Amino acid sequence: MPAWEDYKAQAKSRGALAHELYAVLSTPAGSPEKVKANLPAHLAYQAEQEAKGALFLAGPVSDESGALMEGMGLIIYSAASLEEARSLAEADPMHQSGARSFVLRRWMINEGSLSLSLKLSGQSVSIG
Repeated sequence: MPAWEDYKAQAKSRGALAHELYAVLSTPAGSPEKVKANLPAHLAYQAEQEAKGALFLAGPVSDESGALMEGMGLIIYSAASLEEARSLAEADPMHQSGARSFVLRRWMINEGSLSLSLKLSGQSVSIG
């Protein structure tokens, strides 16, 4: 398997965007009470990273049935390197406290499209 930079260069040569982001899969590691206790600090940290431009998207992920939104969370960071993304994830109060653990992965954006509709007075956002 080629090194990451080689893979990225090959993707670009095929006409792909090859934009690198970092996916954090966060799962509970402590009690539900510990997770709940760290939620305000976690949300404040996420808002801070969003304001800095480091947080792309974040939120809970359903279970396999699609019914429950308890357990795993997905955080996508926009960072200069894997090491920077790891530092961001490690500094999250949920992870620092041991309430949650995480796995970090590089995510290369190659294909797809994004449409955004923002209706301020209607208080709605539509992503398609």
